[in-house]
Amino acid sequence: MVTNRKATLTVPGEAPMHFPVIMPTHGRDCLDIRTLGARTGCFAYDSGFESTASCKSKITFIDGAQGELLYRGYPVEQLARHCDFIEVAYLLRNGELPDAWQKQAFDAAISRNAPVHEQMVKFYEGFRRDARPMSVMVGVVGALSAFHHEAADFSDAEQRNLSFHRIVARMPTIVAMAYKYSIGEPFMRPRPDLGYAANFLYMMFATPREAFRPNPVLVHALDRLLMVHAEYGQDASTSTVRMAGSSGANPFACVSAAIASLSGPAHGGASEACLAQLAEIGDVSCVAQFVARARDESDSFRLAGFGHSVYGSFDPRAKLLREACDEVLPELGMEDHRLFKVARALEKIALEDPYFIEHKLYPNVDFYSGILQKALGIPPAMFACTLALARTPGWMAHWEEMLDDTEFKIARPRQLYTGVSRRHLTALSNIGAA
Repeated sequence: MVTNRKATLTVPGEAPMHFPVIMPTHGRDCLDIRTLGARTGCFAYDSGFESTASCKSKITFIDGAQGELLYRGYPVEQLARHCDFIEVAYLLRNGELPDAWQKQAFDAAISRNAPVHEQMVKFYEGFRRDARPMSVMVGVVGALSAFHHEAADFSDAEQRNLSFHRIVARMPTIVAMAYKYSIGEPFMRPRPDLGYAANFLYMMFATPREAFRPNPVLVHALDRLLMVHAEYGQDASTSTVRMAGSSGANPFACVSAAIASLSGPAHGGASEACLAQLAEIGDVSCVAQFVARARDESDSFRLAGFGHSVYGSFDPRAKLLREACDEVLPELGMEDHRLFKVARALEKIALEDPYFIEHKLYPNVDFYSGILQKALGIPPAMFACTLALARTPGWMAHWEEMLDDTEFKIARPRQLYTGVSRRHLTALSNIGAA
């Protein structure tokens, strides 16, 4: 909401200029500087966009200082305890939770669109068996654009609805197929009698030679994992969706671009890094020396999975996944597994040690996400793929919200040029000379 307040910019030698102050529903006020370039001839410089809002959104609110994450106004903790992932996907797109009839219709649409085209199955054969799964997903999801070129008609509400159903429904199939291809096992087609999370576990771990019965404890844990990762505001991958989508790109191409962004270690690699460090520590007896290094401020070493760049207090998602770990590990009889004993020892220190408490180095969502996926049997190379699967409803919700924004225009960030000043060729005859 635009307020009556104004921010004043004073440039020496020029008259003061006033810019409107916009007040959000939650969070910090924003200065409306859209006319800055035209009025002053200057642009703002903000590396990483840490102080710049690139859009207006009603989907997610994050308050790192208070440890709060809201999906469409609902705290993620309440949704995780009373809803399933499909209901959250519906909420992210439509703004409200579904009633019984809407939930049934949405479930049916997702189930109906879960299988992929038979030619898509052959597409996997073009990849090396040892290709990184996220690299495979970038290609396969992007290829959906070639199978559904009609999705480029954004003016058709029904077509946009169908695109949402298709990509959300097929992402578990695509992820599971990437895994099966990497280990040389046959693809398992989605089953209409299984729910979303159960179907993913089935396609990942079932084989044609034996019956597969989803463990409800594991299904519930996976559903919660997907739910807490479903949306996270304007992070790198979500901003990529909006950036690519602003040009009018097909929604599947936009999601493919988001997956490419998520494949970077600084974005989607945190859980894998946490597990690698647990393996490096190796045994509970070695935990103390790694903790001592983490306390030593002269040492550049950092414990992966502790502290968070956004949450100054405890990450609400971490608490939810910690509860899921507490359910899954006993269910599988893995409490005494060497890796998980190391994780528990680190967790205990982080929650009780004065240094960790003072510096707010709490176990974060990536720490528990890595532990939970490992327990579920998902290999570390697939962790980012699971995150992409979870994020897809949020990405698509942002894509649609962008298209519905009356202020939407193609993205074109400015730059602060620091290259060589204008110069002239003075000796053409010397170009290319030895």
